[in-house]
Amino acid sequence: MDIEPSPGSAERFKLYDELELHEFEDKFVIKSHQSPNQGFWINRLDGNINLINGETLSGSPSRTSTIYGVVGTIRLVVGTYAIVITSRKEVGSYLGFPVYRLMSMRVLACNEALRFSSAQEKKDETYFMTLLKVVESMPGLYYSYETDITLNLQRRSKLVEGWTSKPIWKQADPRYVWNKHLLEELIEFKLDRFIMSIVQGNILNFQAAELKLKDSNAMLIIMWQYDDIGTRMWRRGANLEGDTANFIETEQLLETEEFKISFLQVRGSIPLLWEQIVDLSYKPHLRVISHEETPKIVERHFRDLMQRYGEIVALDLTDKHGEEGQLSAAYAAEMQNQQNVRYVPFDFHHHCRSSNFDNLKILYDQILEDFEKQRYFLIDRQGNVLEEQRGLIRVNCIDSLDRTNVTQCYVAQKSLNLQLQRIGVLTSSDCISMFEEEYGKFRILWAEQGDEISLEYAGTHALKGDLDALDLISGHYNVSRNIPTPFQLNNFEPLVYLPVASALIIGGLTATTFTLQQAGRNGQHYVSSVLCAGITAGVLAIVKANGRQFCSRPHR
Repeated sequence: MDIEPSPGSAERFKLYDELELHEFEDKFVIKSHQSPNQGFWINRLDGNINLINGETLSGSPSRTSTIYGVVGTIRLVVGTYAIVITSRKEVGSYLGFPVYRLMSMRVLACNEALRFSSAQEKKDETYFMTLLKVVESMPGLYYSYETDITLNLQRRSKLVEGWTSKPIWKQADPRYVWNKHLLEELIEFKLDRFIMSIVQGNILNFQAAELKLKDSNAMLIIMWQYDDIGTRMWRRGANLEGDTANFIETEQLLETEEFKISFLQVRGSIPLLWEQIVDLSYKPHLRVISHEETPKIVERHFRDLMQRYGEIVALDLTDKHGEEGQLSAAYAAEMQNQQNVRYVPFDFHHHCRSSNFDNLKILYDQILEDFEKQRYFLIDRQGNVLEEQRGLIRVNCIDSLDRTNVTQCYVAQKSLNLQLQRIGVLTSSDCISMFEEEYGKFRILWAEQGDEISLEYAGTHALKGDLDALDLISGHYNVSRNIPTPFQLNNFEPLVYLPVASALIIGGLTATTFTLQQAGRNGQHYVSSVLCAGITAGVLAIVKANGRQFCSRPHR
């Protein structure tokens, strides 16, 4: 079934935006509400996909409901599972096209064959199914039925004529498609009008009325790159290909009647091999990993950035003392070999202590010349390109959270001033901070971005479950019936032993306290208290020394 537009058509491609889900005893049927003869069904026994091809399906469904898209399918140990969108919310428009936030999902289990499986396979399948439940509540997912939202405005302007008539999944940059691994079977069956590219990030906007910009809209578009995603602590540094953990592209987009203006920044983990393994410490230790490939890793990372964005200024906001200082020093040493990248260290905590963020001007003065050369992207309503962004600023701290948010907001504000001056809304001596209402909206916009990134990066569920689930849906871990699952190979389960150790410690402290109270009356109680204290201290020392093992780590 080929449902793509004809090759010569210049018509914009559009997905089906409302679908019917029919649930039969032996299959799930998904059809377009607008075109009921277009769709497919999934066998609930073996999970195989079949095209409808216009035939009438026999029998009556036990349940019929409306869904708003298919996120994709995934095969586990035994069964196949389809993930569908059960609710959505329109959150604004991107270049004139509606954008939706995915509000809820449902996993359709096609795993009737599970009853013929072994006990271990049933146990493994049950664990993987719990991970899919985590996916159902994954935050910050966005999509559009009418346009691709993975490409920034400058990249879109360079697309060849007719590109937007291609299926949306073909238009998208796969690095930012959250569900790309889940789309493989739908792509194989050429179900193009059912295949949506979903991004994880945030889309925020506000109207700029006070600045007399009629029908204007300011927007932030945040996209996570899916090469090495994960939650805080469990993802650090770079991999051998130079992809860094939690790499995020942020586009600040301003639309007016006459112009569209885009400004890009990126953030990501420090592009070295390093770790901060979670143990029972309040602040786990940082460790730089010595590796002969490190220079090549750093070079690969920045070469990729330069190919995509142009000249790069790398802002390092880490502390210059302690373990952060050691990591920053290692980063600085490697950056001496990057001739085409400017590395700028800035001890944020030292300069901006007590929330004295005005001192970011010290940093801004250091990068002003590069910043003004990099510019922004500006296009008029006729499609004429008036300015191009020739590079960008890459920002990092340790977590790429608070310090990074504040710095990116500061830089974005400076760029917005230049943009508004360029199109004649502000004079050369004016700035957006002079307009209280609009400046407040702008700051809220960036504060909400920080909150959203923190929510997705820090995680709201158990971090172990989040990371395992992310590995599963992103394809970093592929399930195979013939290969033992990681949790089969992990004989030490901290969730079993940690409560026992905790009970021993609490019991020991209680016994020590009680015997000490009695020690004044009886010397034997004094000996008992010493013994109890010694046992308690011993157990505590064992737990502390094995803190990494006692933490519930992801099964990898």
